[in-house]
Amino acid sequence: MADDKPPALTTDELDVALQQLPGWGVDNGQLVKQFRFKDFVASVNFVNRLVPYFESKDHHPDIRISYSRVTFELSRHDIGRKITALDGEVAKHIEHEYSTLKG
Repeated sequence: MADDKPPALTTDELDVALQQLPGWGVDNGQLVKQFRFKDFVASVNFVNRLVPYFESKDHHPDIRISYSRVTFELSRHDIGRKITALDGEVAKHIEHEYSTLKG
């Protein structure tokens, strides 16, 4: 049976990915960024807006909501919390959705 788990990004690949993701960083082996909203309801609404996308990608990030701040922590749990290309793709989608709120 083939192993269909995605490979973790190499250090060089991660450096390239981070160059394309302003404000994102690596903390405790995860791709991390905090977003700010006007209040708690806006924070929760943003997360809820993203849930169908996360489900469609079979990607379930760690999300912390602290009133007007939402922190996303992206990694693959099934390969030992390593960062993969899918995490970069998900981060780009989060950025895109966030940018539509300001436009």
